[in-house]
Amino acid sequence: MRISAKARYGLAAMVYFSARHPYQTKFTVSEVSEALHISKIYLEQVFTQLRKAGILQATKGPQGGYSLIGNPESITVYSVLDATETGLFEETAETVTEGSDFIEQAMQAAVFRPLDDAVREMLSGVTLAALAEKAAEGSTAGYMYYL
Repeated sequence: MRISAKARYGLAAMVYFSARHPYQTKFTVSEVSEALHISKIYLEQVFTQLRKAGILQATKGPQGGYSLIGNPESITVYSVLDATETGLFEETAETVTEGSDFIEQAMQAAVFRPLDDAVREMLSGVTLAALAEKAAEGSTAGYMYYL
C-alpha cells in the first residue's frame, strides 16, 4: 500500500498536535513546519484538507492558529488519512466485466472488499492519542538518567 507524502505529513502533524494536548491547543503552520521539517506551503494545503474534513479548526489573528476539533482519543488514523489521501479508500475498479462477470464478482467479494474493510477497520481502531503515546515511548528510549 502506498500512502502519499501529503497524508503522511498530515498524520505526523496530527500526532504532533495530540502529543501536546491539552497543554497546548493552538499551533501555527510555522511552528509545526519547523518542528517536523515540512514545507509551510505544503502543510497549509494539508491543514486546509483537515479543516474541510472537520478535524481541525482555524483561528485568525495574532493569537490564531490551528487546533484539533475534539480530543485525540476520538480522532482516528482512518479519519486523518481519509481527509488527506485521495485514492486510498476508493472502491477497486472493475477489471474484467465483459464476458467474465463471475470472475469480477468473485474477485470483488473474496479479495477487494474484504481487504478494503480490513484496512478501514484497522485504521479506525488506532487513535491519535495512541500514536502520540507510542511516539512518547520512543522519544525517551535513548536517554540515560543519573540519580
